[in-house]
Amino acid sequence: MPPENWERFKRVVLSAREGSGETDGGPVPVALIVDSPWLPGFAGISHFDYFTLPEVWWAINLRLEKLFPEVLFLPGFWVEYGMATEPSAFGCRITWWENSPPSVNPVLYDIAEVTRLKVPNPREDGLMPFVLNLYRHVEKRLKEETGGAIKMVAARGPLALAAHLRGTTELMLDLKLYPDGAKKLLEITTETVIKWLSAQVKNLSGVEGVMVLDDIVGFLSPADYLEFAHPYLKRIFSSFGEMVKVYHNDANIRGILEHLAETGLDVLNFSHMLDIGEVRQRMGKRIVLMGNVPPLEVMVQGTPEEVKSWARTCLVKTGGRGLVLSAGGGVSPGTPAENVRALVEAAAEGL
Repeated sequence: MPPENWERFKRVVLSAREGSGETDGGPVPVALIVDSPWLPGFAGISHFDYFTLPEVWWAINLRLEKLFPEVLFLPGFWVEYGMATEPSAFGCRITWWENSPPSVNPVLYDIAEVTRLKVPNPREDGLMPFVLNLYRHVEKRLKEETGGAIKMVAARGPLALAAHLRGTTELMLDLKLYPDGAKKLLEITTETVIKWLSAQVKNLSGVEGVMVLDDIVGFLSPADYLEFAHPYLKRIFSSFGEMVKVYHNDANIRGILEHLAETGLDVLNFSHMLDIGEVRQRMGKRIVLMGNVPPLEVMVQGTPEEVKSWARTCLVKTGGRGLVLSAGGGVSPGTPAENVRALVEAAAEGL
């Protein structure tokens, strides 16, 4: 990512940590989470080519930054295989599709089987070693050819990973019927998230931020969140000191906003179904809000003017402070370039 984009993003975070929410006087930053659900289709290639041809993957990510130099793409030149990387390290069977991200098949058919699971070694297990190897080459090439850098790495969160290993419905039942087994599973997935993020950080030379993506947290009641999610998220974020910590969850987290604010996250990317003004009021000034233009109804299906209108609403309801304009989730398949450009223009036009 261009260093100047990261520095502007980081300044917003540091200002929020101080409680001031002051800006540098420039436009509100624009950041988008981009990965394999959108990028192959945007480039007009198959997912097979995107995942297996490094030169093609490189060209697509580089073209994206040249098309939208004002946008911070997170985590930036993301080496990922859909959601398969972490589950593959546990032995999950991965089913590959030509024109969509891969599917993950659960490996636990009974929660009692959790006793045989071990935290994987990122340098040996599943797809993790391939990610680390490609990242090293990408970082070197970025520095030499563009002067850019990889400033952030990412991982699926503890409940999202547990749901891949067990099955989402099965995990939800386990939380109520077999809570001790579920907690054992969450201990393992939490340690995996920390170990995987740490391995990526150590593998690269200039990482300053981590991103955790976990929608399953939003499926829980406030009471279940406090028991089965909060301590694990807090442990993950506390493991990365002063690094910038981004949390993505575009499920319904309305009932747990205040609790999430206490996990140690810096930036929340959340659903457009939540009013950004309410989220600001309930989470306080120390959390940067990243959002929350509807990723499907507006970013994909809407017009550029509709994108601008929604973005202006975000600006008005936050006063442009502690805000990073974005979609209310990741960039959805089919998002046209003109709507990304409209988001940039809305930021430049301001209030």
